[in-house]
Amino acid sequence: MPAAPLLALQNIHLTFGGTKLLEGAELIVSPGERVALVGRNGSGKSTLLRIAAGQIEQDAGDRFLEPSATIRYLPQEPDLSAFETTLAYVEAGLAPGDDAYRAQHLVEALGLTGNEAPSTLSGGEARRAALARVLAPRPDVLLLDEPTNHLDLPVIEWLEGELASMRCAMVLISHDRRFLADLTGATVWLDRGVTRRIEKGFAAFEAWRDEVLEAEERDRHKLDRQIAREEHWLRYGVTARRKRNVGRLERLAGLRQDKREARRTAGGVNLEVSEARASGALVFEAENISKSFSARRVVADFSTRVMRGERVGIVGANGAGKTTLIKLLTGELAPDAGRVRLGANLQSAILDQGRARLHSETSLKDALTGGGSDTIVINGEGRHVVGYMKDFLFTPEQANTPIGKLSGGERARVALARVLALPSNVLVLDEPTNDLDLETLDLLEEMVADYPGTVLVVSHDRDFLDRVATSVIVAEGEGRWIEYAGGYADMVAQRGAGVSARPAAAKPARAEKPPASAPAAPVPKRKLSFKEKHALETLPGEMEKLTAEITALNAALADPNFYTRDPAAFAQKSAALAETQQKLQAAEDRWLELEMLREEIEG
Repeated sequence: MPAAPLLALQNIHLTFGGTKLLEGAELIVSPGERVALVGRNGSGKSTLLRIAAGQIEQDAGDRFLEPSATIRYLPQEPDLSAFETTLAYVEAGLAPGDDAYRAQHLVEALGLTGNEAPSTLSGGEARRAALARVLAPRPDVLLLDEPTNHLDLPVIEWLEGELASMRCAMVLISHDRRFLADLTGATVWLDRGVTRRIEKGFAAFEAWRDEVLEAEERDRHKLDRQIAREEHWLRYGVTARRKRNVGRLERLAGLRQDKREARRTAGGVNLEVSEARASGALVFEAENISKSFSARRVVADFSTRVMRGERVGIVGANGAGKTTLIKLLTGELAPDAGRVRLGANLQSAILDQGRARLHSETSLKDALTGGGSDTIVINGEGRHVVGYMKDFLFTPEQANTPIGKLSGGERARVALARVLALPSNVLVLDEPTNDLDLETLDLLEEMVADYPGTVLVVSHDRDFLDRVATSVIVAEGEGRWIEYAGGYADMVAQRGAGVSARPAAAKPARAEKPPASAPAAPVPKRKLSFKEKHALETLPGEMEKLTAEITALNAALADPNFYTRDPAAFAQKSAALAETQQKLQAAEDRWLELEMLREEIEG
């Protein structure tokens, strides 16, 4: 017999500003159960969680909480303003009999001292304090709304382990797929005001959701066909039996009403990038760069080469210097030592983590157009701003809504819309997944994968990095950065640990007594052949020579009178240009292959 629920919401209805947000939603949580609550931005997930927490009242429906059960709720934007220190804020969440030492322990485990003044906290630090507050009492039910937002990977992995070890029931809202998949055993999907439930964790959700939507589409198609048949009968059928005719007319009216009232899935976000002219094959090259601030070394003797079309992930703890590294690579910040070489024709578009370029009083329309216009230019073509807004799931009525009135997810979509409208061949994305729903994340991943330019992405979302990154640069501490081929999981396999720990190779070896038997013969180490060494040394000079030839050919072909004066020579130089460009591409690919091989052998 199943255990009685600790928390139950049944037939919940709620209307905001004339819009029906919840229409019969349900949420049932049994002891020890871990539930993922998923749905699009604006579908009402946070609202349903606040009803579950008892913070707001529903219009209709029932909320039940087992009388002896304790419940704790983590909001998206915690308010610490009434407390002098972070520890005082955390201890205020304890009930009589709770362990006060656990509060101090969690504060320190989350990287705080407890003496911080709330007014000085960053978003990530406030989130850590709020997590300590809800975890310290060991409640029976935990309601967590985007617990990983603004946290770095070490803290996310620590939090995942801490939650996995707890026995309480949980309801989790998160955009972090890996986090949800690792922790949940049931999934509730809030869609168009109602909930559906699957008794499987989030890992099974997306395939199940797609099956449900395909079945709905088939049902809508059948309804459309039925309406068409009834309309055909109405126009051309026999009209002698008046009573039967009236019945069929009523049936047709009912079918049309069903079609009108069917709340379809909202349209998808349409992510279209405004592309600039292609950059050169080489985008960034850093040679032994270093950067320090006062006595703190942020980057030490780092080298890398980023080619056109690569998608480079940058990961590390908060404060490791990820933003500094990006500024060095893009030329925004000069290194203290070493050299950074930028490729030709670079045009960058930057999505900053804090969405700093969005002012709360600016209207949605002006934020997208820059103000004073109803038109936005995408790939050289003007579009009305309302049409562009619809691509990002905004309604025409929201055009004059101040940015400060939008939800976190909506502000994230506005920031994306602004960045993607800028002509670029280099995208710099700093925590792009914060506050995005899963469907928008899917489309963002596809956009990044298909983007013809180069992408630098700072992210703590492990799944996102696995899906988009061609290489990952990891902070190893003390200014050391190492680049690994592949996504986050590939980096962990090569490094032997995630970013929350030092790689296995970096740990000091324990002194051990040598075995009595003779040691096994060492496996011969792979070495570069003479031919490979020679190619690695000579290819840079060959690439420079080919680049000079391409420049000269382009200059000759740019003469507007060349073709008229000598068509045969023009055709000859055009063919030579195409051939030289192919040679350069082949040389660059071969150099990159050999360079990666050299780094693998030496590192």
